[in-house]
Amino acid sequence: MSQNNLGKILTFTAIVELGTGLVALIDPAILIALLLGLEVSNAATLLGRFFGIALISLSLACWPGRQGSSSALQPFRGMLLYNALVAVYLGYLGAVGHMGGPLLWPVCALHAVVSLLLIWASREK
Repeated sequence: MSQNNLGKILTFTAIVELGTGLVALIDPAILIALLLGLEVSNAATLLGRFFGIALISLSLACWPGRQGSSSALQPFRGMLLYNALVAVYLGYLGAVGHMGGPLLWPVCALHAVVSLLLIWASREK
C-alpha cells in the first residue's frame, strides 16, 4: 500500500475521532448512552468532556500533512495505539463488564479494523 493510502486511512480515522470528540465535548451523555447504554452523573459528564477534548486533540495531531513520508510516522503510531487500545477496552467492557449500547460492538469493530488497516498499510511501505 502506498503512502497515499496510509494518508487516506489516517485522514478517515482523524475525521471519525474529530466527530466523536465534538459529540463528547458537546453532550457526553449521548455518547455514553449509545456506547455503553448507561446514564451519566455530573462527574461522568465532566470526564466525558475531557475525553472529547483529548479526541479532538488526537485527531488534529494525527491529521496527515503534505510533508514527506517520515512525517506520517508519528501520527501512524498515535492512531494505531489509540485504535488498538480502544478496540480492546470496548471489547472488555462488552464481554467482561457486560455493558453495551447499540453502538458498542460496531464501534469496537471499527477501531479493530482501522488498527488492522494501519498495520497492513505500514507493512507495505
